[in-house]
Amino acid sequence: MTITFVKKILATGDTCQKCRDVEARLTDGGHWSAIDRVVVADERDPDSEGMRLAMQLGVERAPFFVVERDGVTTVYTVYLKFLKEVLQKASRAEANEAVLRSHPELDLL
Repeated sequence: MTITFVKKILATGDTCQKCRDVEARLTDGGHWSAIDRVVVADERDPDSEGMRLAMQLGVERAPFFVVERDGVTTVYTVYLKFLKEVLQKASRAEANEAVLRSHPELDLL
């Protein structure tokens, strides 16, 4: 699974407030390490990678997340939905794998 975080730089050169808020939530929640790439959608540069990606995917707001898993690309524009469907599921799966590794007898389940 690959996760790309796309954040916006406004025409003023500032990072959008919502993008800053989501970055803080990722950091505070200990999820920043799950992000593989950060891409910038710069309003001052319509050819920036993030602007091209947004156009390609039909996304009109930032921040957003692009999750590529098993050849399927899913876009999340709502952080809480991304958290629930991607980050928390991944965390639970990792925790379950750790339990199985530490208790090989459970492999029969």
